[in-house]
This record gives sequence, structure tokens and C-alpha cells, in this order.
Amino acid sequence: MKTQLIPLLFLLGSHAALAAGPDAHAYAPGHDARVVLPLTPEERAIILDEMRQFLDAVQKMTAALARQDMPAAAKASRAVGQHMGHAVPPSLRAKLPMEFRQLGNSVHRDFDQMALDAETLGDVSYSLTQLSATLQKCVSCHATYQIRTPALNTQR
Repeated sequence: MKTQLIPLLFLLGSHAALAAGPDAHAYAPGHDARVVLPLTPEERAIILDEMRQFLDAVQKMTAALARQDMPAAAKASRAVGQHMGHAVPPSLRAKLPMEFRQLGNSVHRDFDQMALDAETLGDVSYSLTQLSATLQKCVSCHATYQIRTPALNTQR
């Protein structure tokens, strides 16, 4: 009875995830349909470092916005603006799909715009709305792409 119950629960969970729609982020165990970005360990480290800098900026921005400290929110946002994209080596940039690069560039532009708007408008609610829209781009990217190095490819 117990062994029959587990597959039934799995099927019910799968159907519930499908019914929840595309934003449910339900994945079948062992299956990852995201686009693979085959990078060297060094290239992977560069991309992951950039993502950690984004996350650090988001944390600093939300803390500043909670205090209604718009200059601090602007400073955190500007730290990951378009100037940061120039740190990616041209050889790595050339390996990345155009859509990935466009999405990344739009995120950098968003952070520059958030910094400008935080300074000029001083509206916490508006800044949070902008940040939410930018974070949706992060979610979309992570749902679309995965980074693998040759060493990681052998594990699957």
C-alpha cells in the first residue's frame, strides 16, 4: 500500500503543478530543460560573481528603502549599473547567447535608472516597483539558463 501511495502522490503533485500554471516553477526530478551555457570554470566564476553582486545590491537597496534612505538606495543600485558590464571579458561575452546578453544589459540599465529615480523622485514605493520588475528579469533568466562547466557536465 505504501509503495502505491508514493507514485500516486507524485502524480497528484505533478497535476497540481500543471494546474498552477507556468509560474509554479515545478520541475520533474532529474530533468532540467533550461538552456545550458557551457562555460569554463573561470567564466562560470565571473558570471556567478556578477550575480552575487546583484544580490548584494538588492539587499542593500531593500534595507535602504526600508529606512527611506534614498541616497543609500541610489548608491547600492548604481554599484551594479552599466559600468559593471564592461568587466566581462569580450571572449566570454561572445560565448553567451544574444538573449542572455540583452537581458543582462537591461538589468544593468534598470539599476542605473533606479539610482537616478531614487535620487530625483525620492519615492520608496516607486523604487520598490522598479526593483520588483528588475527582479522578475532575474527570475526569468534563472528559469531559462543554467551554467555548466565541463566538470559539471560529467555529473549528469
